[in-house]
Amino acid sequence: MNQRAAAGAALAAAALLALGAALAARAQSQINASPSPIPIGVSASGNTSTAWFNDPSSRQAVACQTVQAPGGPLVGVHCVAGRLP
Repeated sequence: MNQRAAAGAALAAAALLALGAALAARAQSQINASPSPIPIGVSASGNTSTAWFNDPSSRQAVACQTVQAPGGPLVGVHCVAGRLP
């Protein structure tokens, strides 16, 4: 192999290495931090309503209850979570 061919091959290898390093710096793991609850039921009685959710990935059940003032605005929301067996 002559000197020009060797220099060209070395330049091409350096360019590929630089490109690989640039692409590797951009590759980052992504964390899915959003929960994925599935609604499993709702009920209402009087001025309260309750909704149940299941998150299969964490094996949790969540129940949220809303309370509304009689004939008025929403007073609050209270949620509790429990681990499923």
